[in-house]
Amino acid sequence: MTGFAIGAALLVLATLALLLLPFFRRPKNKDLSRQELNAAIYRDQFAELERDRSEGALSQDDYVQARAELQRRLIEDSTTNDGTATTTQASRAVPTALAISLPLVAVLLYLMLGSPAGLNPPPPPAAGEHQFTAQDIERMVSKLAANLENNPDNPQGWAMLGRSYRQMGRMPDAVKAYERAISLGVNSADLYVEYADTLASVSGFDIKVRGLIDKALQLEPTHPIGLWLRGTAAYEAKQYEKAIADWDSLLKMMPPESEDAGVLRANIAETRKLLGKTKP
Repeated sequence: MTGFAIGAALLVLATLALLLLPFFRRPKNKDLSRQELNAAIYRDQFAELERDRSEGALSQDDYVQARAELQRRLIEDSTTNDGTATTTQASRAVPTALAISLPLVAVLLYLMLGSPAGLNPPPPPAAGEHQFTAQDIERMVSKLAANLENNPDNPQGWAMLGRSYRQMGRMPDAVKAYERAISLGVNSADLYVEYADTLASVSGFDIKVRGLIDKALQLEPTHPIGLWLRGTAAYEAKQYEKAIADWDSLLKMMPPESEDAGVLRANIAETRKLLGKTKP
């Protein structure tokens, strides 16, 4: 028992030394990109899909569909603007608190649980697991584009390619892919809205863009992005009453205390001022 207590005390001291050492070093700013965080999450999800298929929990068709959806989400998330998390210098109170509380917490946990197993760190990633990079994303999108050129009668594939190009900022290519999806008979409010938003970024809110927005809202009159885009198109055309009407409809669908609702209320208020100036 004495030997165990001495060993446990030494372990606690060693742990404290490891934990407190960074507080007495000159801190270095280390930026952790959002893409790296997402890649780690998706790596685990891909591994889980592989396990489910190997164990028979997923059929081949379900596996292919789930993997395609996961790849689409990975492409979207990996091509957004990177956010960063930076560390700031800790105060001296932090190491002091750790030095006092960690041994107490360790003893209490041992008394309650009887085993330190729950404190073990997670296992390292399994060998062979792949961390996706920007080059991997490019290759996946290029492969999808090549497959569609060989098998062009795939509207969902063209829609996925359009979304991928859009997230990558390749708007003209995204427009072409959306056009192929629409030409193959896709009749979806979401797709019309995505196509309209992408085309507007290239050519502005022209007649074609307005027509796409109208088609989306005919299919789904309360489509939030459709209402926002139609209101924006009306605002750009100085049709302030129409803009206010669409944005009011959208505002009713939002949680009143949300940040988005506050921004939209401010936009509506500003538009009402402009409307007052234009009236005789």
